[in-house]
Amino acid sequence: MNELAVDAVALGGAYKLTSSAKGLFRNLAVVVLLLTGQCFAAAEARAADAPTVTIGNFTFSPQVTTIKAGTIVTWVNHDDIPHTILDNNRKVFRSKVLDTDDKFSFTFAEPGTYEYFCGLHPHMTGQIVVTP
Repeated sequence: MNELAVDAVALGGAYKLTSSAKGLFRNLAVVVLLLTGQCFAAAEARAADAPTVTIGNFTFSPQVTTIKAGTIVTWVNHDDIPHTILDNNRKVFRSKVLDTDDKFSFTFAEPGTYEYFCGLHPHMTGQIVVTP
């Protein structure tokens, strides 16, 4: 029977694996790689479906966004000047200053209505409605 010596320093010794154990570990490695790929693909699909609020010409578009709890919303600044995003209560979310093409994302975990504005241009307003 073929054996593979494995140095298990963390376990304090050396162990030998039989050829059947080697096959099991190879199969396990393949499964882990496949699952990892599926997780990345699922994350990319969720990101592609995630709502985006565009900042342009001193407006948020769409001005009202309705989502389910647990959804990530991303704001993207397409203006030539900086903007910020703050919730009206200034307690839930607050972006850094966003230059052209900068992004800010926030996960809305709790249902409710979240009104927000640009801290540099307070006339710019928007609303996120989060449903259960």
